[in-house]
Amino acid sequence: MAAAFSSDGEAALRRELRAAVAAAPRSDLDAFYEMDRAAAFVRDGRFRKVALQFPDELLADAVEVAGRMEAATRAEMYVLGDTTYGSCCVDEVAAEHVGAEAVLHYGPACLSPCRKLPVLHIFGQQPLDVRRCTEAFQELYPEQQSYVVVLSDVVYAHAMGELEQQLCPKYPNVIFSRLVCGDPPGPAVPGEERKFGRQFLVKAAGGLQDYAMFYVGAEGLTLTNFMLTWNCCPFSSFNPITGCGRRETLNVNRALMRRLYLVERARDASVVGILVGTLGVAGYLTVLQHLRELLSRAGKRSYTLAVGKPNPAKLANFLEVDIFVLVACAQNSLLDSSDFYRPVVTPYELELACNPAREWTGNYLTDFRDLLPGACAHVELPPAVPAAEAVPDVSLITGKMRATHLCDPPTSQLPPSTTLACRDQSRVLAEISPAASFLESRSWRGLEQQLGQTPVSKAVQGRRGIAIAYEDEGCEQ
Repeated sequence: MAAAFSSDGEAALRRELRAAVAAAPRSDLDAFYEMDRAAAFVRDGRFRKVALQFPDELLADAVEVAGRMEAATRAEMYVLGDTTYGSCCVDEVAAEHVGAEAVLHYGPACLSPCRKLPVLHIFGQQPLDVRRCTEAFQELYPEQQSYVVVLSDVVYAHAMGELEQQLCPKYPNVIFSRLVCGDPPGPAVPGEERKFGRQFLVKAAGGLQDYAMFYVGAEGLTLTNFMLTWNCCPFSSFNPITGCGRRETLNVNRALMRRLYLVERARDASVVGILVGTLGVAGYLTVLQHLRELLSRAGKRSYTLAVGKPNPAKLANFLEVDIFVLVACAQNSLLDSSDFYRPVVTPYELELACNPAREWTGNYLTDFRDLLPGACAHVELPPAVPAAEAVPDVSLITGKMRATHLCDPPTSQLPPSTTLACRDQSRVLAEISPAASFLESRSWRGLEQQLGQTPVSKAVQGRRGIAIAYEDEGCEQ
């Protein structure tokens, strides 16, 4: 658990902005930030106000980039100083505060489709030693008939074409993934994989399980997300910073066991907090409504909480919540909740816990859009089962009996007038809320001043000494 549940924010104010990757000095900002492509995007769209979103490690260049963009496009540029949620997501909320008509998103991105504003992603072209990467690939896969899918971090996507020219003549069964910003047009063809803004076509007869994965990029959430999602495939990686290739030894089974333990905790929970971790990813409102309906039919109380970036200090304020479910982009969904007072699960894990029709198939999902109606992994809620006919279930954690069947959805709502009542003789109306009534019943309500009720007395001399032996205790004995 975290050392403290509160802070004065001094650490954030004194934090120095340093580059997150050990890249060469960027003497040519025009090439690194692709000024020509960004200016053409603004001019072609005839945008008058544009928001520039930088991650912390690139904020040092924000002023100069904004100045050059204004000179090239004659449009107003606004730098977003702090993101509402993760920096990998497009912050449409902050952009709308200044009335921006488009967003230029710089740095690493999760490539989640946005709801409203047009977006241009500029990842920043980090250097890649293609020759050394080719040698590392040949060392890891000496058999030239190997079936391999090459994935990369977005900051190295610019060099994948050159790497493909080096490998494909020798490795005919190697497939390179393509970046897709937003939803790709048209339905997927048979054998095509579309996940995490990557798209590739599987040609082997046995499907994706016949392929190995080769990832170009540093170790991080992106690689972990890939390994959990495609857990049937062996992974290798090449780190451009160190210039070393290796076979990934992350114990996927161990990580999945930890996630399945959280599923069991979600089955035992009676109060669930739905954390809003994004306001820009398309479909987040639909999945919020889906989770509320799922929890209601599972007999659990739910509260929707918008707290910005979740941390132990914020979530520790909600002691009544047994478990939280985070609705965020695929890259930020796998939150390590070991420091939190209550566990944090993903929407897919909550569905495993509450939807009896969904079974564990070995495929792990981190993109909540896969759970929505019409998506590839959507599972309809089964009909309600009477309590007398429900199959009993025993918790693997507490050993107690619990209900796992779904109830009928509520058919009618109380009239709005029944939620109002007179507070006092002055005929002031107050709204009666189940949540407010529950909080009023808590035993601790804070310090009460009780002004005018405590008698005033003069100060008197108290005892002297330490608590274990005051000076006058011996005399009394």
